[in-house]
Amino acid sequence: MIIPVTLSVYIGKKFISGTALVFATLMLIIFLFDSVELMRRGLAREVPIGIIIEMSLLKLPSMAQEMLPFAILLGGILSFARLTATSELVVTRSAGVSAWQFLMPAFLIAFAAGFLMMTVFNPLSAIMLSRFEQVEAKYFKGTTSMLSVSSTGLWLRQKNEDGTGKTIINSLRVSYETMELFDVTIFMFDNTNKFIQRIDAKSMLLDKGYWNIQNAVLTVPGKPASDTMNYKLNTTLSKDQIQESFASPETMSFWELPGFIKTLKAAGFSALRHTLHWHSVLSTPFLLCSMVFFAAAFSLRPPRRGKIGMMMSGGILSGFLIYFLSYLVSAIGLSGSIPIIMAAWAPVGISILLGTALMLHLEDG
Repeated sequence: MIIPVTLSVYIGKKFISGTALVFATLMLIIFLFDSVELMRRGLAREVPIGIIIEMSLLKLPSMAQEMLPFAILLGGILSFARLTATSELVVTRSAGVSAWQFLMPAFLIAFAAGFLMMTVFNPLSAIMLSRFEQVEAKYFKGTTSMLSVSSTGLWLRQKNEDGTGKTIINSLRVSYETMELFDVTIFMFDNTNKFIQRIDAKSMLLDKGYWNIQNAVLTVPGKPASDTMNYKLNTTLSKDQIQESFASPETMSFWELPGFIKTLKAAGFSALRHTLHWHSVLSTPFLLCSMVFFAAAFSLRPPRRGKIGMMMSGGILSGFLIYFLSYLVSAIGLSGSIPIIMAAWAPVGISILLGTALMLHLEDG
């Protein structure tokens, strides 16, 4: 039997209204708690309340991406439980419409929401989160990013040896394991941005507290270039600090990530975090569909069978277990123990398989 269009629209509206209600509630709670936390952090630094509100709003889209699967799960449970409690779904199934058929509108809505989240909302969220990190660095940390990677290689910024002015380091390639930079050019400036000297070298190695530069060529304004066999440039940077200074993958658009990952690999750096995030965003539509499976499996039992509250609680618990599983597998993937694609897609695949099994059991039962 083909489900009537009117019934599909009706179920779709109920699903959207339930999900929207839960989503709005979650976002309001997150906004309030985030604002309170930022106020607590900004109290000692006397950060203006306007900046606090701005930061909370800038971070909200990123949190919305995290909360959407829970909103789909809880909203689906709420809407399906209401339809079951009023016997509407019972009558629908008695008329010969299977659970797979009347759940199709919810699946399509969840997949469409995931697709829009991935292609449209994610770039907007990345821009706003990037702005959030800039404001946070300015008002809470007092620092800015010291590293960037582009098609012209790796760029680093640090303070000069005497603590005044700045040193700009450019390298075309890098060995992340040993933190050795190749084809290096170093520019040094004073506090007034006046050029002090330039250093060129084939390579330099990061050691504890300094850069070890072999066969360097020093160029100082008004003097001829001079060679030096061993030049040490003091630094406070460490290998971990350099790696952590990359733009976080959440601040980069879904469309920009593939190019940035390619650039990272070409520069010799690890791109595991960014690759994992890209695949996680790519799997969003399928993850949302799996949430519909769980919402239906835990809310479609007729009221006469009892224990509806327990079933709904089980659905909510399953959502948190999936969330925990995703982060656990992601951590294992980042450690290099399993392929990064498996780390991103395994939780989604497991969720879909479990949800399908629960639905098959529900239909057979």
